[in-house]
Amino acid sequence: MVAGWFAGDGEAFRLLGTRCSACASVFFPREDVHCRNPGCAGGDLVEVPLARRGRVWSYTDSRYRPPSPYVSDAELPWVPCALIAVELAAERMVVLGQAAPGITVADLAVGMEVEVVPGVLHEDAETTWTTWHWRPTGVAR
Repeated sequence: MVAGWFAGDGEAFRLLGTRCSACASVFFPREDVHCRNPGCAGGDLVEVPLARRGRVWSYTDSRYRPPSPYVSDAELPWVPCALIAVELAAERMVVLGQAAPGITVADLAVGMEVEVVPGVLHEDAETTWTTWHWRPTGVAR
């Protein structure tokens, strides 16, 4: 799990960002040190949950194993996945993530509504590392 990037599970699962109290800019991944807005003198940064739903801004499929520093088991075959850039209108930002398992580029269209859901990045006997996925609304878990 990436600490501080998301919270909750099921319907309560949310990505977490930070908002600058001076300029109201929202950041994801979160920012804990300074406002990233170059036109802002800075203010307190407050953790905020991001919208659970957004619209597909763009998408593509991942057909190759990412290069280092990405960590994966080289003995396992690479499984292609759909990558989705999702526009969160209220936050005025685009967040990238993988599509939920079973969702392919053939299932996606620019402008369609998607929601953030928890996913498993990796698991072993002791630990499950959680991540987020985007899933078209109305698709069963």
